[in-house]
Amino acid sequence: MSEEQPVIVAPPLVEANGNGKAGVHRKRALTVLLVLGVVGIGLGVWYWLNAQHYESTDDAFIEAHVVQISPRVPGQVVKVAVEDNQMVPQGQLLVEIDPRDYEARLEQAKGALEAAQARLAGADVNVGLMGTTSTGDVSVATEGVKMAESAVEAAKANVAAAKSRYEQAKSSVATAQAGLEQTRAEVVATQAEATRTADDLKRYEQLIQSGSVTRQQYDAAVTAATTAKAKLDSASKHVEVAQAQVDEANAALHTAGANVAAYEALLAQSLPAVAQAQAKLVQVSVTTQRVAVSQSQRDSAAADIQQLKGTLEQAQLQLSYTKIAAPTSGRITKKSVESGSFVVTGQPLLAIVEPNVWITANFKETQLTHMRPGQAVNIKIDAYPGVKFAGHVDSVQSGTGARFSLLPPENATGNYVKIVQRVPVKIVFDQVPDKQYTLAPGMSVVPEVRVK
Repeated sequence: MSEEQPVIVAPPLVEANGNGKAGVHRKRALTVLLVLGVVGIGLGVWYWLNAQHYESTDDAFIEAHVVQISPRVPGQVVKVAVEDNQMVPQGQLLVEIDPRDYEARLEQAKGALEAAQARLAGADVNVGLMGTTSTGDVSVATEGVKMAESAVEAAKANVAAAKSRYEQAKSSVATAQAGLEQTRAEVVATQAEATRTADDLKRYEQLIQSGSVTRQQYDAAVTAATTAKAKLDSASKHVEVAQAQVDEANAALHTAGANVAAYEALLAQSLPAVAQAQAKLVQVSVTTQRVAVSQSQRDSAAADIQQLKGTLEQAQLQLSYTKIAAPTSGRITKKSVESGSFVVTGQPLLAIVEPNVWITANFKETQLTHMRPGQAVNIKIDAYPGVKFAGHVDSVQSGTGARFSLLPPENATGNYVKIVQRVPVKIVFDQVPDKQYTLAPGMSVVPEVRVK
């Protein structure tokens, strides 16, 4: 019996115990694997469901308005009133440039403006005095020329009228003279007739005594002689009348000639008056030209004043530019200016980062299918792990980032390889982040946009 115990009892006990522990371990391992598998499946299902409702990207950064500060006038810096990362309000003095050169220019501009204003005042006085005098003189001289010319025209009209009357008088004299000659001819004819009838009457007187003619013939001779004598007397009177008419016409002709001479003398006297009045007008016109010159000088002085006012305003502006103030509130960054350094126009001195920040997230174009402005966003910032910020989609850029790059791709040239593009999306915070979290432009962000 003692020889069989080691063989029969001991080995089976050891083998049985070994198989039992291994089974327990296998069961535990299977259980762990089963639990891990269920957890993994659950996580996978959760991730898949979460992926259906959210879109996220790690290509996102904080943005802010960065205002570059540069001088508008050159000069030596005499004061720098801020330090790096200092928070400044709008209007605070940042940098001051030596203002002495610009103060001197301002005083020079003021002096030039005052001198121009004095010249303008003197020109106004000259224009006023000369204008008043010349205006009256021109009026008087012009009126004098008109009066002299009117007198000349009246004298010419009188001369013409007198000459017309003279010609009429000459015509009347000729007519009267012709009438006189005709009347004289009639007197000669009637004289002959009267002589003939008188002679006939004498013969009839002798013949009637002798009885050679009848009484009737004698009476006819008497009648003829008487008639002829009457006609002769009448013709003689007509000659006297015609002679009187000739004398009257000659007197009128003499008077008309005298009138013509008188009016021509008046015309000759009027002509120099016109020349004198015109000379006076020319003299006054010269004065008027002087007034025009004075007015031109006055206008030039006024134009100089306008130009010098512009110069003065420019000098004032340049003097004001020597003090550079903060155009907006924010934090000082990239300060590269020190007291004593010389700066030029447009040289970067420092930058101001405004406190208002937002996020620019570059999503793939395939992620924008359901993305809309106003959707909620969970914001994770790499600098603050474990802290989430709330925000929402503000807008989606109308174009991909590549399209607005410095050298946009030319897809119409060469071989084309389709690449998924990224589109910038602006995300804003729902509330202003706590001041304990420094959010600076360029910091990395992981936004999750709930699209469903």
